[in-house]
Amino acid sequence: MKIAFQMDPVMGVDINADSSFRLAEEAQARGHDLFYYAPDQLAYQEGRITARGHDMTVQRVADAPAVLGPEREADLAEFDVIWLRQDPPFDMHYITSTHLLDMLKGQALVVNDPFWVRNYPEKLLVLNFPELTPPTTIARDLQTIKAFKEKHGDVILKPLYGNGGAGVFRLDANDRNLTSLHELFTGFSREPLIVQKFLPDVSNGDKRVILVDGEPVGAINRVPAAGETRSNMHVGGRPEKIGLSERDLEICAAIGPLLREKGQVFVGIDVIGDYLTEINVTSPTGIQELERFDGVNIAEKVWQAIEAKIS
Repeated sequence: MKIAFQMDPVMGVDINADSSFRLAEEAQARGHDLFYYAPDQLAYQEGRITARGHDMTVQRVADAPAVLGPEREADLAEFDVIWLRQDPPFDMHYITSTHLLDMLKGQALVVNDPFWVRNYPEKLLVLNFPELTPPTTIARDLQTIKAFKEKHGDVILKPLYGNGGAGVFRLDANDRNLTSLHELFTGFSREPLIVQKFLPDVSNGDKRVILVDGEPVGAINRVPAAGETRSNMHVGGRPEKIGLSERDLEICAAIGPLLREKGQVFVGIDVIGDYLTEINVTSPTGIQELERFDGVNIAEKVWQAIEAKIS
């Protein structure tokens, strides 16, 4: 097959951690041809969806993870599979890419389905499952956020469309910074904020569960660094081997059918204690760590699911 990757700069990936690299590596091992382009190179041209990019060969060389051919313009309708793998923030640039890629429906398989990536960003999709999530409020209005904090005392405040732990604050019952943080966030963004009841279980780790076509295939535990509330590996969280609990399987059984129905082939959910906190559909990570811990080739499972859809 011909596979295109829309992703952040390929030459900057960590070959031992990046999930996009591992997906490309597995595709190459299965005999598929690879093409890479940066999100800025996606275009609509008189009825065609195109991208300027490079034919690509990936390799496990730390300072040279890919060998790129000469730049060329490609008609994306000529590809079998297009991966939407750029990282958030989930801003208008990201949303525009989902609109353009959505125009390829019926011509190429875009993974994850861009229509539902756009309509179900990670911190909003969980709102469909209030029985699985901690108490949550999404608001821009300071009084609404203050009322939530007064009710629950110890809370987590974060940008609605952020990623990687950036801009995440814990505000305990004695904190006096809510108004200042609200001024800070609303001073540079018109987006709402999300505030959730703090879950003390996060000290034991924030579990990342990987689902392939709606089915759980494994998990890793991400433990916060000393003195940190955030467990994201981008900010020093330590990955650990962990199994799937009965509660994890219950959560996956509740959300899996919807993910499968909406074309969300590769998804990473976040579970703290007994609670689902995020459903990551834009550019989930964790498959290399899981492969090292459990010996399960998640990239192979992803490609098996994709190949079954287009066979």
